[in-house]
Amino acid sequence: MSRALPKYNKRRVLMIGGTAAVVLSGAVIAGNALAGETSKSGTNATTKAATSPGTVNCPAVAPSLPAIPASAQAEVTRNLTLLDTQIAEANKRLVDTVGQGGPNFVQNAILGPLKDKRVATINRIATAIGRTAAKPTGLDSLAPCTLNANGVNSGGAAATATPSATATQQAGNTGNTGNAGSTTAAGTITCPDVASKLPAIPASAQAEVTRNLTLLNTQITEANTRLANTVGQGGPNFVQNAILGPLADKRKSTIDRIAISIGRTAAKPTGLDSLATCTLNK
Repeated sequence: MSRALPKYNKRRVLMIGGTAAVVLSGAVIAGNALAGETSKSGTNATTKAATSPGTVNCPAVAPSLPAIPASAQAEVTRNLTLLDTQIAEANKRLVDTVGQGGPNFVQNAILGPLKDKRVATINRIATAIGRTAAKPTGLDSLAPCTLNANGVNSGGAAATATPSATATQQAGNTGNTGNAGSTTAAGTITCPDVASKLPAIPASAQAEVTRNLTLLNTQITEANTRLANTVGQGGPNFVQNAILGPLADKRKSTIDRIAISIGRTAAKPTGLDSLATCTLNK
């Protein structure tokens, strides 16, 4: 009995020691797993905080269009709106995919598909105009878009900012009329009233005149939206060259269509071109 007791105690010590080793191993494994998870979470948080998706920058199509026949106006307007929708969707995808893909992710997954969609939409605009007027050419050059970004893009590669977003030009925006840097309000665009300057409108021209007067209001709204969306971009002449100038061209074409429609059955009004130019209220 006295000889068996040490043997029993020895087995008991071995069993207790083995159990302790298992528990200790489990604690080490669990500790390593938690440490790894914490490290991953910390890395992801740092990556997301450091990345900035930027925004998609596409050439404006409307200013490059010729006079739009009345029969094509609805289709052209619908497709111009679709171009804006496509840019908004691309910007949303840019935000939703921050940190995904390789160095070419943004080009291959966002800018490339956006260009393809824009080519198709721009071609529909040209075709609609071409049904009753000369079909505009060369508009495909407006399809490619670029990425305005600060820091790193969604693919993890350093983004190349377009000229309008460079630090030098942003610093020069302080002197920009109506668009004085990102800390200044965009202001609003004021245009001369056209409807009050028109003569009596023949019944046969009423629908076309009304449609084009509505288009004038739409053009002002779009210009004000662009004004707000581009605060801080470009040099001292950005607002004039990129917003007020193209707006005056569009208004001139629209006002001409109003005068022509009245002139078909009455005296064609003259001097309305002076109403095309708009100004900026800061």
